[in-house]
Amino acid sequence: MKKIMFLLGFFVLSSCDTPEFQAARSTCSSIWLDKIQPRLEQETYSQSRSREVATGQLICETVGFKTLCNPVMRTEYYSVPAVRTVDRNKERRDTRIKVCTQQSCLKSHGNVSCEVS
Repeated sequence: MKKIMFLLGFFVLSSCDTPEFQAARSTCSSIWLDKIQPRLEQETYSQSRSREVATGQLICETVGFKTLCNPVMRTEYYSVPAVRTVDRNKERRDTRIKVCTQQSCLKSHGNVSCEVS
C-alpha cells in the first residue's frame, strides 16, 4: 500500500513531465523503493500555532438606542511539542531515483528529460 501511495505521489507531482519521463521515473521508483526501503521514525518538534485573544479593549458602536461592543482581538503565536513521522531514507532514495531517471532518459532519448524532438 505504501508503495502505491509513493508512486501515486510521483504521478501527481509530475503532471507537467512527458509521458516518457513519467514512465522512466516510475520504473526507477519501483527499483529504488525496493533497494532503499522507507525507514520511518517518529521525532518530536515544536509546532507553531496561533489563536485570537482579547486585548482588553472594546470597540463600541451605537445604532439608534442600542450600543454594541465587541472586544479588540490580536493574534498570539505559541509553540507546542508535537510528534511527526519521517522517512530517514527519503533523500537518499529520491537522489538515486533522479539519477536513474536521468540516465534512462539520456540512454533512450538522448536527453535527461525524455523530451521527444
